Amino acid sequence: GHTAEMLPLVSTLTDKYTPRIYVVAATDKLSEKKVMALCEAKGEQCLLERVPRAREVKQSPFTSIFSTLHEAILSFPIVFRHRPDLILCNGPGTCIPICFVAFFLRVIFMRPLLIVYIESICRTQTLSVSGQLLYYTRFADVIVQWQDLNARYPGTKYLGLLS
Repeated sequence: GHTAEMLPLVSTLTDKYTPRIYVVAATDKLSEKKVMALCEAKGEQCLLERVPRAREVKQSPFTSIFSTLHEAILSFPIVFRHRPDLILCNGPGTCIPICFVAFFLRVIFMRPLLIVYIESICRTQTLSVSGQLLYYTRFADVIVQWQDLNARYPGTKYLGLLS
């Protein structure tokens, strides 16, 4: 899924973006294992932060408002403590509160911070809900992997297939 798409991209980042802090949903043990395996394979020391899911599978849209707010509150100290230069994310709703908190802190502290959202390779016609939220709010630079998607959403960046 999203972790499988993201880890190859992260593994190409230069040492400029170290130390790396990975944020995963607290219930996503598989992603946690994959992240730790990548760190071990590269001989890097990685920090893993866990947040509650913004929305569980099959959770109603109404109740997801509250779980998303809960995650945003818990994401605030994570983003504030680490003060990242780059947030690179994709797919899951878990990234939305982190991006919103990071954008808010970027504005408040007038500090350079690049927020980049990479839309899943599976999205060929429309942006995902996460992609739409970040595209329309302009909280992140949105990268798409299909030219048709780039044409449909002006302002996105098309870099070809990344996975």
